[in-house]
Amino acid sequence: LMPVYEPLFSENSYGYRPGRSAKDAILKVKEYAEQGYTHAVTLDLSKYFDTLNHEMLLNILRRNVKDERVIQWIKRYLKSGVMENGVVMETEEGSPQGGNISPLLANIYLNEFDQEFEKRGVAFVRYADDMVLLAKSERAAKRLLESSTKYLEKTLKLKVNQKKSRVVSVFAIRNFKFLGFTLGKNGKGIYVRVHGKSWKKMKTKLKELSSRRS
Repeated sequence: LMPVYEPLFSENSYGYRPGRSAKDAILKVKEYAEQGYTHAVTLDLSKYFDTLNHEMLLNILRRNVKDERVIQWIKRYLKSGVMENGVVMETEEGSPQGGNISPLLANIYLNEFDQEFEKRGVAFVRYADDMVLLAKSERAAKRLLESSTKYLEKTLKLKVNQKKSRVVSVFAIRNFKFLGFTLGKNGKGIYVRVHGKSWKKMKTKLKELSSRRS
């Protein structure tokens, strides 16, 4: 699947792709900020891997994968179920998180979003299900929040977490957070910095790892 889909993916998609990283993704956000995109729409998808629509995903795959045997293998993989407390539960939607092809299937599904918003001329950066759309004004960003939420929920049948999805300034150090980073601004220009919450989390983890009691 990888050789089929890699050339079809957006340049602004960075997650689980060869030669691309979270660092590249945040640097792309910085590049947009330098071009005047000062407002961000941070979108949070509720349980993304658990809510992929199987029928829609298989139909998307059929456009480019002509061997029906491959489609049927993927269908069996999607419906293979998950084990909870020793009991196998059937899966009617979603892709097994941690499964070896789940990240690729997730990218194929959200590539629909990428292609649609590229056609609309929207600046965005996506790392798997972490996505940020960028605009040059708060008003434009609010319109983007509305249109992107509508597309994700109505067309792709995903659930957007309304409480966590919002419009913020890319320089709002407390509010703007993408992949553990935020942007800062000084006399020398715009720079990338680790978000305060990420620093705190890392320090806590280091204390746990270096504790003499452990």
